[in-house]
Amino acid sequence: MSESSASIYDLLEDDDEQQQPRAARRSGGVRAWLRSALAAGALAAAVVLGLRMVGVEVSPAAIFAGFLALLLIRRVAQALIPPPPPRIRLVRDPERGEEDGSYNWAVRDALGSSVHRWEAKLAWAQGEPERFNRAVLPVLAELADELLRQRHGITRAGDPVRARALLGEPLWQFLGTPAKRTPPPRDLAAYVAQLEKL
Repeated sequence: MSESSASIYDLLEDDDEQQQPRAARRSGGVRAWLRSALAAGALAAAVVLGLRMVGVEVSPAAIFAGFLALLLIRRVAQALIPPPPPRIRLVRDPERGEEDGSYNWAVRDALGSSVHRWEAKLAWAQGEPERFNRAVLPVLAELADELLRQRHGITRAGDPVRARALLGEPLWQFLGTPAKRTPPPRDLAAYVAQLEKL
């Protein structure tokens, strides 16, 4: 199966829109407005003719104004569509072979977003034990339970003796009791390292 380079924006545009460059569609030139007026006139004429054939009398000016308004609303909506995000292409150096494994922190992705969320939570709770106990400690406890469940088939509540042995006494005490003070970064790093060893 071959990979396609089409974005979701390319798939949602009609064929006429794909053929016109985006800059030309946004230009708002006199030609485009005249084309809209002519299209509204043609649509209005067709509708008025169709309604007169079945015996319904309507005002051609009202039908024309309605179609013109719809087409103008469509043009304004298209002009307000933000440009698609730039495509990020990974470039590999053929001489080096594989990538070096370093992470580009300037690119916004799920990993970067998660790291920034954790940084914000930790900064928000710094020096505030109540905030730390409310925002950070429950998430770390859930993470510990999830790691225990995935790797050992237990949880802290389901098998506390074995969970305590796997977590180690300092981490067990940290997760089980609310903090009286916000732990220093080196203690948090030690707890995270212990979680990673699970």
